[in-house]
Amino acid sequence: MTKQTAYEKPIPLKTLDNHEYWDAADRHELKLQKCAECSSFIHPPGPACPTCGSPETEWELLGSDISATVYSYIVSYRPFLPGFQHELPTVITVAALDAAPDVKIMANIIGCDPADVEIGVPLKMTWVDVTDDRALPQWMLARK
Repeated sequence: MTKQTAYEKPIPLKTLDNHEYWDAADRHELKLQKCAECSSFIHPPGPACPTCGSPETEWELLGSDISATVYSYIVSYRPFLPGFQHELPTVITVAALDAAPDVKIMANIIGCDPADVEIGVPLKMTWVDVTDDRALPQWMLARK
């Protein structure tokens, strides 16, 4: 877990479809939406299952010990939005969850040398407290 500092970046908005995901993130847990009909995970959360079209969804708590592997990544050397200029270069990844490999979660890999990142590298989820009541899931290299 990273200590809270002045946060300048955009904060994702909670909506009717995603508030369970972000409420869990605020508790430093991962909770994923799942189709009640075909049992497919739905990420990002939405009003219906993209696999079978069913609007019947439920939520599954995966806890706070979340591992994944790098599915894809880029290293950004310029800030695309205000607030990112202090953390360059930024490693942005799409990570495949070990517990649900079909689920890919995009976030930054923090606290690493970009040269250490490659496809298939194991990751561990961490949460950064960006305000008193908001936390964002991020990734760290698991082999540190």
